[in-house]
Amino acid sequence: MSVGRLKGAGAVFGIGLGAWGWIDHLGRTSGSLPRERQRSLPRDELVPQPHIVTDHGVSIAAPPEDVWPWLLQMGWHRGGWYTHRWVDQLLFPQNNPSAETILPEYQQLQEGDVIPDGAPETECYFTVHRLEPGHLMVLHSTSHLPPGLAHRPGVALNWTWSFALETEGYHCCRLHFRSRVTLEPWWLRLAYRLFVVPADYVMAGSMCRGIKRRVQLKGSSVSAAIATPT
Repeated sequence: MSVGRLKGAGAVFGIGLGAWGWIDHLGRTSGSLPRERQRSLPRDELVPQPHIVTDHGVSIAAPPEDVWPWLLQMGWHRGGWYTHRWVDQLLFPQNNPSAETILPEYQQLQEGDVIPDGAPETECYFTVHRLEPGHLMVLHSTSHLPPGLAHRPGVALNWTWSFALETEGYHCCRLHFRSRVTLEPWWLRLAYRLFVVPADYVMAGSMCRGIKRRVQLKGSSVSAAIATPT
């Protein structure tokens, strides 16, 4: 190969690597504040030495108590995850559309409850590990492994999702969404870093914005909806 072609190939590789690095950065931090990324959250110790940490966030023009019911009902064939509908249709075609209203039948969540994240045969679910009403919800999973890998020796995942709410000014709040994960073996960790983390820019970002849109659109009717089961 000529020197010119080598330089051209090197330039293309450098541009591609730089683009991936930027998207990877967005997948780990978009929407979050430096103070949120630096702070500890309760139950971070469930994944004590994470291979990957992502932090996302959004400011919502509503108090934390208006956001909380939307978090309680999340899950597969519950309220959904509030991501873009086209994402669900493309990647998770069995998912129902995410709820646009408060669902009273899913408001009684307790620590130890299981939240499904797919059809029963996928064996993917979260366990509710910590609930502080209006403030914090921590979900924990060791089951989110690719099909066919769940029971193979040496393959393991330890994963938490934390949703923290805090008041921000008058009648506003911050939603901080953190993911912490360890993966074994190394090639599974590499695949997660190469593909899942960049994709989180879309997935986690759309989740946060989806929650914000619903809360700000429906926030004034939240209490009435909970008090009047369908």
